[in-house]
This record gives sequence, structure tokens and C-alpha cells, in this order.
Amino acid sequence: MHPKRIITALIAIPLLYLYITRLPPPFFLILLIIVGCLAQFEFYRMYKTKGVFIFLGILSGTIFLGSSFLMKEGLLHKDILNIHTTILVISFIIISSTRLFIIKDPSDSLKDISSTIIGLLYISPLLLMQWYLMLKGVEWILFLYACVWASDTFALYIGKAMGKRRLYESVSPNKTIAGAFGSIIGGIVAGVFIGLIFFVGIDLYIFVIFGGIVGFITIVGDLVESMFKRDAGIKDSGSLIPGHGGFLDRIDSALFAGAVLYILVLIL
Repeated sequence: MHPKRIITALIAIPLLYLYITRLPPPFFLILLIIVGCLAQFEFYRMYKTKGVFIFLGILSGTIFLGSSFLMKEGLLHKDILNIHTTILVISFIIISSTRLFIIKDPSDSLKDISSTIIGLLYISPLLLMQWYLMLKGVEWILFLYACVWASDTFALYIGKAMGKRRLYESVSPNKTIAGAFGSIIGGIVAGVFIGLIFFVGIDLYIFVIFGGIVGFITIVGDLVESMFKRDAGIKDSGSLIPGHGGFLDRIDSALFAGAVLYILVLIL
């Protein structure tokens, strides 16, 4: 593993742990908004989205996430589906209308609008699931990120040690079937570990199942971002995090895993 990657992790993980566990939940939402803005910016840069649409997409994402706090505090009506649907509808109207009136040439209009909308839908709603997960208990956020981190780590080392057959070569040539199994194993190991430490009264097999599912979904989330990057012809979404690439590179797995874990917690 690259030394910069290790140093960054050693500094970031304790700080994030203290930030998430010691501060009130709204601070976690603030963190999600900041990370979401940076990840959206990287996505738009990846697809060479025009400046005005970058601004509108990030603004829409910020309002989408920020409205959740206003609803929690009773400052907005708590009909979550209608409010968030309304924000997305208004965002589409504004973005498409801006394209209509700002740029007279209709050529590439679908490209301009779709890249802006996909960047919004890809990041903000999925990050929102992590906010809802936090409201179920900070333990679930720790569970999520421990499983994702362990899945990535196990996939890396098991894939290097045992990986021969490629998992999805056209999208991510370095990923192997052995690495995919390693991701699931890592999710289970971390899930059981966190379950034993932070949860009382929940059967251990639940964390085996949840950890395994998170480990599997982690692979899918990673591959989806790899698909976007390969389509855009780039290796990393950015370079803001030493040794780790961009913010989108760091949260790609957690975007999908957080949404699925929240659904599992609702079922539980």
C-alpha cells in the first residue's frame, strides 16, 4: 500500500471517528454536505460539465441534503418524499430551462442536462441515506464505514495474493473474483466486530448477514464509479486526498452500501 495512503488513513480515521461520535448529528449532516459538494464537483469535472451547470447541480445537492435538517427540526413539513421530490423536480426545471435560454445551440443539450442531473442523483440522495442511518444511531454509521473499509482492505490483499480470474475487466481490470470474495469476507469480519462492541440485544447472525451484504454492495458501488471514470477516460476522480485520489473515489462504495444498509436497518 502506498505510504501516502497509509499516512492519510492514520490521520483521517481517528479524526473522523471523534467528529462522528462526539459531535451532535447535525454536524454529520454538515460533513455530508461538504463531501457531497466536493464529490459532485469532481463528477462534473470528470464529464467536463459547463460551469453554470456545475453551480446549479451543486446548489441543488446542497438544498436537497440541507432540507433534511430543516424537516428534522420541524422548520419544514415532514413529508420527506414530497419535499425531496419537489426539490428534484424544481432542479430539473431550472437546469433544463437554463440550458434552453443560456445556450442557443440545441446541440449537446441532452449531454449538458443529463450529466448535471446524474451527478445530482448519484451523490446527494445516496448520501441522504447515511443521514437517516445516523438518526437510527451513530453505531450504524460506524458499522457502515468499518464494513466498507474492511471490505476494501480484504479485497485488495486477497485479490493480490490469490486473484487470477478478472471480475469485470472491461470496467476495472485490476479487480478479481478472489478480491470480490475478500470484500464479502471483510464485510462480515468488520460487521461481527462492530456488532459485538456496539450492539446489545441483536443476534450475531444479523451482523454476519448485514456485513456480507455491505461487502457485496461495496464492490458494486466501486464498479459503478469505475464505469464512469473509464467512460470519461480518467484514472482518479481527483487528487485532493493524498494517496487516495478524489473524494468521489473514497465514498463511491459507501454511497451504495449506506443506502442498502439503511434499508436493511428499516427491515430489522
